[in-house]
Amino acid sequence: MAKKSYFVTGTDTGVGKTMVSAAILEAAKAQGKRTLAMKPIASGCDQTPEGLRNEDALMLQQAITEKLPYDQINPIALEPAIAPHVAAQQAGKTVTAQRLVGFCRGLQIQPADLLLVEGAGGWRVPLNDRETYAAMPRELDMPVILVVALKLGCINHALLSAEAIRSDGLAVAGWVANRVESEAMDCEQETLNYLSTHLGTPCLGVLPWLEQPKPAALVRYLNIGPLFES
Repeated sequence: MAKKSYFVTGTDTGVGKTMVSAAILEAAKAQGKRTLAMKPIASGCDQTPEGLRNEDALMLQQAITEKLPYDQINPIALEPAIAPHVAAQQAGKTVTAQRLVGFCRGLQIQPADLLLVEGAGGWRVPLNDRETYAAMPRELDMPVILVVALKLGCINHALLSAEAIRSDGLAVAGWVANRVESEAMDCEQETLNYLSTHLGTPCLGVLPWLEQPKPAALVRYLNIGPLFES
């Protein structure tokens, strides 16, 4: 059974959740840990001879140590690159939190030191008309890793996301700052200092902007120790 399981969310869409998740998995691998990962829902998938495939899910598949078929990593693959609940409606599929919980529990029972489950967009992304994605980690009582894109407005987005996660009864296990633009944001260090003081959870790393980022190249910027301490 996976000893440590975490849900990875972001302050918004396009903040680098997959790259951060893959880098954490690479860092764990470098420490001799056995790892698993999944992205239960992925929109923006490409048609291939093997079926629909998502580049983010493929990146996770490459980063983990334990071999898994693609369908276990990404059980719900949707072609349109739009909000998952809309893509599911267009595909005639019903997505519920309970269904996603079942997929996750299927991986949790497999032996590993670390399981990462990557969400879609931010914390309140809809699954359907009644539920948001947050219902799944809430049902699993899964601590959360928050990815913060370093850009104007990120303090507000990060604090609101952490507040929402905690109000749903879950722990914020740590946060990762990710530079998503080639030019550093104004007052970046002051922003990092404020977040470090006010998020109330360990900073697991500050990742640089790279023109062609590779998860393995980001390992040295991470400190994943807090994920295995408790």
